[in-house]
Amino acid sequence: MSQDLAYAARLLLDAKRILVFTGAGISTESGIPDFRGTEGIWTKLSPEDFQLDRYLADSKVRIRAWATRFPKMFGNAEPNGAHTAVADLWNSGKLIGCVTQNIDGLHQAAGLPQEAIAELHGNGDGIACVQCGAPHEPKEIEQRWSDGDIDPHCDHCGGILKSTIVFFGEVLPHRELERANMWVEQADAVVSVGSSLSVYPAAYIPLEIASRGDTFIIINNSPTDLDSLASLRLDGMAGEILPQLVSAITA
Repeated sequence: MSQDLAYAARLLLDAKRILVFTGAGISTESGIPDFRGTEGIWTKLSPEDFQLDRYLADSKVRIRAWATRFPKMFGNAEPNGAHTAVADLWNSGKLIGCVTQNIDGLHQAAGLPQEAIAELHGNGDGIACVQCGAPHEPKEIEQRWSDGDIDPHCDHCGGILKSTIVFFGEVLPHRELERANMWVEQADAVVSVGSSLSVYPAAYIPLEIASRGDTFIIINNSPTDLDSLASLRLDGMAGEILPQLVSAITA
């Protein structure tokens, strides 16, 4: 174990209510690209297509979105060691909750229960009507799409259907934000994993804990916008670092 990793473990050893904050970088090792990297999602898709107003107004945008959604948005991606480490931290009793910017569901796939997760930007698995809010079974919508309904609408009210991912211009889900804020108030340390900490309001979550003077550990393979506030930044891959850190503070 490196000196920095050992120091991070010492800082967290006595923490009893650790909040973990995760971004796209925790899932890149599972084969899911980040957004802003040289091979990121925005090099292949237009961010403008994820503006809510544009999506609602233009059927061509919706058709492109469904073609991206089906047959499987994240391919055969599986959780990596970092996702498993977060679940292990929960099972140890030291994790108060995990606030994530990710929409891939890999935390759940790694064994972290839904009550321990706040998905600030939604989840790519769900589909709902924008107008009446009715949820729709993804397999049924995929079958309709495969049968030629390339811009499916709501069975209940005829409204536009949309993935439960939070689009630009859309309000963050109240329930998830409320849960995250509750954990922020109760946390005595925060570990940010795989986030540039540049996207707001999400970045306020670790920022508020760090601003109180509580331990703030960053794990990322490049500098972040909040490095100056960190107790320590561990530079490297989350799937290698986080399992070692969790093992050191839960043994």
